[in-house]
Amino acid sequence: MPEFIWSGKNKKDEKKKGEMEAQSIDVVKANLRRTGITPIKVKEKPKDLFENVAFMQPKVENKDIIIFARQFSTMIDAGLPIIKCLDILYSQQENKTFKKILKSIKDSVEGGLTLAEALKKFPDQFDSLFVNMIAAGEAGGILDIILRRLATYLEKAAKLKAQIKSALTYPIITLIIALIVVIVILVFVIPVFEEMFADFGKALPAPTQFVVNLSEFVQARILSILIAGGLFIFAIKRFYKTNKGMEIMDDLFLKMPIFGILIRKVAVAKFTRTMGTMMSSGVSILECLDIVAKTAGNKTVEKAIYNVRSGISEGRTMADPLSESGVFPSMVCQMISVGESTGALDKMLEKIAEFYEEEVDVAVENLTAMIEPLMMVFLGTVIGGLVVSMYLPVFQLAGAVGG
Repeated sequence: MPEFIWSGKNKKDEKKKGEMEAQSIDVVKANLRRTGITPIKVKEKPKDLFENVAFMQPKVENKDIIIFARQFSTMIDAGLPIIKCLDILYSQQENKTFKKILKSIKDSVEGGLTLAEALKKFPDQFDSLFVNMIAAGEAGGILDIILRRLATYLEKAAKLKAQIKSALTYPIITLIIALIVVIVILVFVIPVFEEMFADFGKALPAPTQFVVNLSEFVQARILSILIAGGLFIFAIKRFYKTNKGMEIMDDLFLKMPIFGILIRKVAVAKFTRTMGTMMSSGVSILECLDIVAKTAGNKTVEKAIYNVRSGISEGRTMADPLSESGVFPSMVCQMISVGESTGALDKMLEKIAEFYEEEVDVAVENLTAMIEPLMMVFLGTVIGGLVVSMYLPVFQLAGAVGG
């Protein structure tokens, strides 16, 4: 069925615009008049020449899903039927990729599928956590509440991810800049000094000679060094994609002296937030643990969560296997134990999540404050060391002339 772009005015003389599927322009105009809108302009939507070229289509961002959940929740709460909500969300969506997905979801629900079953067709946009919570919401008649909880959860998860990125961006950029500056000095600056030192007729100081030798080595093998560096990065990425490589590296990440503490706090915050959100929505604890393990983002944490799941299926509590894993702090295990004994585990998990999300905020601020001077010292030592070593012969010559 063709799509049409329309603009018009409502009864309050406010300008409105949107898109609509219909058999003809006349049908669009009739539908608009029935909804109290006087059509001004209706035309067929032009076809996108690149609509079948995947890499040229916009990606569905996390914010798109959050806005979708928020708006969907508001409309359900207002008493609108699901299909009508999906139709409104589809017509208002500006992201072309997400618009197609919403159209497919709407058609699936109209065809008799549940909302959860329709969402399950798009795992890249709606993961197992999202789908299972929607299923629980449909079964319990609390879909608006579930959508609101999902939006809040996604916002907090996005915030955690952004905090990790902000903590890592500064040192990575600084190291890359430092590497580029060092290569430029070794390849272009040191040879100029080397020609000048050749006229001195004296042996160079040890630091200067080392830098000159390093410069000659880099100049002779610069292409090989760059290729080797690229191959090393490629090999690390390939190794990390294997199960064994992921296990080894994720375990190392958790044991890192500075970043390991932050990664551990993020893992605890994510685990407790996800578990608390799902359990309060009526998802069974075993299903929660299975989904949380798959979305943990760290093999060591994932293994610990699966051990907890195995323990619960054997009749044990959640707190004991968590404590035995060595991944989760003892305070977290004790609080979970209290939550289990009082029958308020979901609320306890949410309290732990709030505490650790604040801890992550503080840890990121402290890490940023600590990294900045460390990076300055690093840059000063490396680049300053190169500069001083090249001026040592000049100082010696000046001293000899002065003597």
